[in-house]
Amino acid sequence: MIEHLRGRERALEPFGWTGREAEWIALVCLHSGVFTRAQFCFHFDSRRNRATRFVQALKGQRAAVEWSDPLSFNGRSRICLISGKSIYRALGAEIIRHRRRGSTDVVMRRLFSLDFVLEHPEMGWLPTEAEKVEFFEGLGVDSRLIPRRIYYGAVGARRRYFALKLPVAADAETVTFVYVDPGHRTDSELRSWGAAHGRLWDTVREKGQQVRVIGIGAGQESIERAERVLRRWAATAPGKPSQGLTVKQEIKEIDDAIHHHDDEFLAQYGGFMGALRRSVELQRLPEAKLPEGVSINDYSTWRATRFAGREDGLMPIN
Repeated sequence: MIEHLRGRERALEPFGWTGREAEWIALVCLHSGVFTRAQFCFHFDSRRNRATRFVQALKGQRAAVEWSDPLSFNGRSRICLISGKSIYRALGAEIIRHRRRGSTDVVMRRLFSLDFVLEHPEMGWLPTEAEKVEFFEGLGVDSRLIPRRIYYGAVGARRRYFALKLPVAADAETVTFVYVDPGHRTDSELRSWGAAHGRLWDTVREKGQQVRVIGIGAGQESIERAERVLRRWAATAPGKPSQGLTVKQEIKEIDDAIHHHDDEFLAQYGGFMGALRRSVELQRLPEAKLPEGVSINDYSTWRATRFAGREDGLMPIN
């Protein structure tokens, strides 16, 4: 039994899935939406023909699609996407966008995330957005400190927290945040991700929890880049606590709200123009030019060895 699934795999019995195969589907849907046959074989300690039968059964239910990874050797590495909306609905995860294919970077980030969860199933994973938000609010963290984006669609605006959907785990002492490098050549996304989480991390530490970050990549260059950034964060003192924002933090709050059309947030400044004027005023202050560091308690790195060679444009045959 995988504890963090909370028995959700039993909801798949009407689809004919039970036991460990139901657990696998739940794991994939909640953490990535995609998997490779190599990952399936690792989890079940089985031969490739079992993975083939499993994928064919999913496709027979029209619950999955599969395609060749364009960056794999001879195009022979295949990726399976569980896309059946009814399965996600049964798991209580209908709003998760994992059932959509996404870009190559998005798909690889999800595969690496799943790989880490498979290697560390004992950790207290918070697999859904709702569970993550509920946990932090339970610590007494204001939801405004949680990284968020506003998405607009046919049904109107929707606020989404932890938009990258990267793994987060928690136990009695430590909250672990996982960052996945899908194969970038710079550390700019990692640094931006850290800046977006900085206030949350400071507040979590203020509430008595340790903050740990794990950097994941497929190649040695990715791991070394993450190591350099995370080492700096671990050596930086915590920033200003959540009771008050620094000048740079307030500027960022306003800029983010303007960019994402967060009318609810902008209303406290009297709307768009009031918020814009406040941002201009803040940027004139000397404090706006002071550097701010991201601070964490601990870090580690982890290499997704099943995808080693990705940075060279190749992947092992799966």
